[in-house]
Amino acid sequence: MNLQEVISQIKPVDQQAAEACNARWNLVAKPLGSLGKLEDLLKQTAAITGNIDIDIGKKCVLVFCGDNGVLAQGVAQSTSCVTSSICRSLLAGTASVSIMAKACGADVFPIDMGTVEAVPGLLDHRLGAGTFDISKGPAMSYREAEKGILTGIELVRQKKEEGYCIIATGEAGIGNTTTSSAVVSALLNRPAEEVTGRGSGLSDEGLLRKQRAVRQAIQVNHPNSNDSIDVLSKVGGFDIAGMTGAFIGGAFYHIPVVMDGFISAAAALCAVRLCPAVRGYILPSHITAEPAGRLLMEEMNFDPLIYGNFRLGEGTGAVSLFPMLDLAAAVYHNAATFDDIRMEAYQPWEK
Repeated sequence: MNLQEVISQIKPVDQQAAEACNARWNLVAKPLGSLGKLEDLLKQTAAITGNIDIDIGKKCVLVFCGDNGVLAQGVAQSTSCVTSSICRSLLAGTASVSIMAKACGADVFPIDMGTVEAVPGLLDHRLGAGTFDISKGPAMSYREAEKGILTGIELVRQKKEEGYCIIATGEAGIGNTTTSSAVVSALLNRPAEEVTGRGSGLSDEGLLRKQRAVRQAIQVNHPNSNDSIDVLSKVGGFDIAGMTGAFIGGAFYHIPVVMDGFISAAAALCAVRLCPAVRGYILPSHITAEPAGRLLMEEMNFDPLIYGNFRLGEGTGAVSLFPMLDLAAAVYHNAATFDDIRMEAYQPWEK
């Protein structure tokens, strides 16, 4: 099945399931809606799966790894060698996201979408040994961008067949806040200065280099803001393409996909632009500390639960949502109802 066939079959989430979930919440012996966004997240999960008997027990994180040729412009403190080090840490279970995932019972799957060094042990979906320098030309071909998206879709299919009930998105790749800034600049028609931050911690001089690289990428490549694949191919990254596919795959296979931070949100925007119905299948986790973070949330009309100023990546912000979802599900399934305590149920307040 090609990408357009997948997109054509994606339907909006099941609002009847969401309403049924809300009715079940209203039986729980507590003030109506008093768990706020936790209730909303479970209602959305019911809408995604079409099932009010919510099961989010088996969880995983897909960490899309890739290197970026724009590193040549001095846009980061580190080199691609650090990407390889992160990949090894992911495999060893010592990366930050690995520790956090273990603590909340989630599995981590690092995927090589195209790192400079091919690290043995990663799931091999390489599109190349890193992208080209976007300040000088396209990151990849249009066909490669499509292939990256299809890879993300296929990985969601595999994980659902393996019994996973919810998937978090993550990434690893030095320079990917630069490519994400370029993607957001192109899709939102915003200047580089407005959407480009310090990433892992750039000096003032480094920030200016990074903004210049993003500006040049837009000027050189002329990405079409009406075509997410064109934008991805010209100024994006292999990791962003894979995550874009993961969000589309979540919508196609009816499994909730948790959005992480800035890079993940840039991919989510690509997916939503390709198919607006995808938005309903995405669970936002947090607002990133990157300057474009709020812009992306406003554009997609998301109001995440966590305001943590996270900027680590790897999927750490997305994984942070898992324990909160578990808490919400525990109340939803196990708390006493008004009937249990022989109390008259609260009634909705009418404005």
